[in-house]
Amino acid sequence: MAEIALETIRRERQIRRKWLISVLTRPSEAFAQIAAQTDSVWILPLLVISIAALINVAASGWLKQAAAAVGEVPIPPELQYLPPEQQAQYIQAVQATTGPVFVYVFPALKSLMLVWFGWLLVSGFVHLLLTILGGRGELGTMVNIVAWAGLPYALRDLVRAGAMLTSKQLIQTTGLAGFTPAGDGNISLFLISALALIDIYLIWHSVLLVIGTRAGSKLSLVRTLTGILVTVLLALALQASIGYGAAKLSDLRIIQPIVY
Repeated sequence: MAEIALETIRRERQIRRKWLISVLTRPSEAFAQIAAQTDSVWILPLLVISIAALINVAASGWLKQAAAAVGEVPIPPELQYLPPEQQAQYIQAVQATTGPVFVYVFPALKSLMLVWFGWLLVSGFVHLLLTILGGRGELGTMVNIVAWAGLPYALRDLVRAGAMLTSKQLIQTTGLAGFTPAGDGNISLFLISALALIDIYLIWHSVLLVIGTRAGSKLSLVRTLTGILVTVLLALALQASIGYGAAKLSDLRIIQPIVY
């Protein structure tokens, strides 16, 4: 009996490892299997996403320390709209925060909190909205689906880390932030924060959420799209507001985008 149980566990682990690829390449098939699970299968994708986020933090931290060692301070494009004295304040602040705690520990903790709390937040939003729209899926099923649908973010962090290590330059503008109209008003500041969150990986994540939640809730495509769209917009608005508030508090037009 013990051998049979161990073989079953081993086979289940192999299937879950295969989902890491099939969720991205054959999502309909993979999410049909994930939605049928009665136990928790969210730990593996969240670990992968967390490790990728830490790799990205490590690459960014290494470049920041290397730049500080030679007296170079990377300046975001938004700084060109600030007066010279505020630019000088920014450079001084960056030079004062180039120790390991600031470039590795704090960003790592922030990234991990965003991964895990973002997962819980999106899972709750999706489950609530789809229930309101008539879905009868279980919260445990939705938690599993949202975790696996987040794998594009792991790929994004690995791509960013690879790009930084290859070019030996920090990524200053993410998402669509570069298309924000020039200006230093509140609207421009909020748009920079919001558009920095929008990229191909967010769209990919949203598509996987639609496929996964349809498999888990059995709702129509229109209702599923409505629930996912509202969830994504709420998450973007919340994150953009946090980024906007952080920029206003620092009195600098520099946005650090947040991903869920």
